[in-house]
Amino acid sequence: MSPGLNPSIAIFIPEKNGKPASVVIYNVPNFNQPICLKNFFKAERCQLKWNSIGTALLALASTDHDTTNKSYYGETNLYLLGIAGSYDSRIDLKRTGPIHDITWSPSAREFAVVYGYMPADTTFFDARGNAIFSLPTAPRNTILYSPHARYVLVAGFGNLQGTVDVYDRQNKFSKVTTFEAANTSVCEWSPCGRYILTATTSPRLRVDNGCKVWHASGKLVYLKEYQELYSITWKPQSLDKFPPLRNLEDAPAAHESTKEYLAKKQANDLNAAKKPSGAYRPPHARNSGSSARTSLYQKELQSSSSLSGSNGNGARTRVVPGAAPVDNTPKESKSAAKNRKKREAKKQQQEEEKPAASPANSVESIKKENDNSGSGVIGGVSSLEEKKIRSLLKKLRAIETLKMKQANGETLEDTQVSKIKKEDDIRKELHLLGWSD
Repeated sequence: MSPGLNPSIAIFIPEKNGKPASVVIYNVPNFNQPICLKNFFKAERCQLKWNSIGTALLALASTDHDTTNKSYYGETNLYLLGIAGSYDSRIDLKRTGPIHDITWSPSAREFAVVYGYMPADTTFFDARGNAIFSLPTAPRNTILYSPHARYVLVAGFGNLQGTVDVYDRQNKFSKVTTFEAANTSVCEWSPCGRYILTATTSPRLRVDNGCKVWHASGKLVYLKEYQELYSITWKPQSLDKFPPLRNLEDAPAAHESTKEYLAKKQANDLNAAKKPSGAYRPPHARNSGSSARTSLYQKELQSSSSLSGSNGNGARTRVVPGAAPVDNTPKESKSAAKNRKKREAKKQQQEEEKPAASPANSVESIKKENDNSGSGVIGGVSSLEEKKIRSLLKKLRAIETLKMKQANGETLEDTQVSKIKKEDDIRKELHLLGWSD
């Protein structure tokens, strides 16, 4: 049901048997003809949010299963519908991923969406669905306008750290403050728009139950703890009692209940900053200085050296006081000694049989090698004429093989017959190169 003087009612019909889901808006009490109808797929559930004057509706459709397998939480789509039927459209978001939160401004002229995989984006749209401003990406999943739409609270609760950012909407979205409200399950603006209530309730969390009241500047002004807190909210009051804020006044003095909490938090922050880093030390040595650590280390070395020795291979052996030292050097077996003697004798015999090479013998061997080398070899490489002769002789041998096949009655191909016809030319070329049969 929409607010306003002329109420309307919105009905969501989920998908069924291949038919698309739909959101239908009727004007009360005329239910014969809908004033707006929007059909769409991928909608098993739908969250409907009217603006403050009942002229526009946000429909957040979602499914449990993501067909693209990109998200564990399914798919979400956002649609904007006007009661006059003048416009209905799907809101185009610049990033894929789940939609974490949507909210209308109390002025009914804009709405905000927190969406995308973490860190998420926060974008503000006008009443026609056009993007007007985007905040920097951050791990956030909650957005709340103050009652007079002056300030906007953007926070990350649930499984996030609990960071809360406050922005001044009328001052070009400038940031007012940032504070931490961990384990928050309830967050609300006060009716005057000056304070923020955060609380931890059961059964969401059964430890650290309590409420905190923060000034819009980020200062904690009140704290109360409970063994179990189930629900908490501000007392409903008319906005007419609280005129819009022109400037945010200074925060009042903090209540006595916050002093112990703030002192404990400050001490924890200092301990975390002063926490030493380095090697692990046992509990009995953590409060001692460096000299104590050195003496303890030396004492351990002395005790270990008095009870142990070394066998020369790096391994430590037990020494009995008053007893003769034991030689633990491994002895060579009989077969290993026999094989070692055989190798040494064979090596000595090879050295004796090897003739000593004289300089004269080496020169004669070089000359003999040069004499045995053919005239067609220059520097160990065959000359071009010799290579040509070898190639032509190879062709002649191939021609002789083809002739034998032809004599045996085999049918030769045209290319093979043409090779046989070139025999005379090959022999003439060999004769010119100085080769004779």
